[in-house]
Amino acid sequence: MKWFNEKEFACRCCGELPPFARENIEALVREVLDPARENLGMPIIVNSGYRCAKHNREVGGVANSQHMCGEAADIRCSDNQKLRQIIIDSGRFDQLITYPTFIHVSWKKSGQERRRVL
Repeated sequence: MKWFNEKEFACRCCGELPPFARENIEALVREVLDPARENLGMPIIVNSGYRCAKHNREVGGVANSQHMCGEAADIRCSDNQKLRQIIIDSGRFDQLITYPTFIHVSWKKSGQERRRVL
């Protein structure tokens, strides 16, 4: 992880980052976030990474949220539209959802990436 550290992805409620989630977060950072940060040329802030089941319920996450296995992060920067386009242009993501103040992006270590943009 060149531009990020594990603490940024730990659950906001309990501080946990289990080994299975850590492996998936490392893949997300390696395949999507570090290249996007390099290309963007400005910091990317992680709002949410791994979520335990309790925290996922508290924030209204879906029952099968990729956050619960460390495959997703909610991120933001000073130019979310540029960040969004960089990720789309890379073609290296599973799901990309744009919200008013942040971007949800996911990556699966195994299986086919859906490249779903919502």
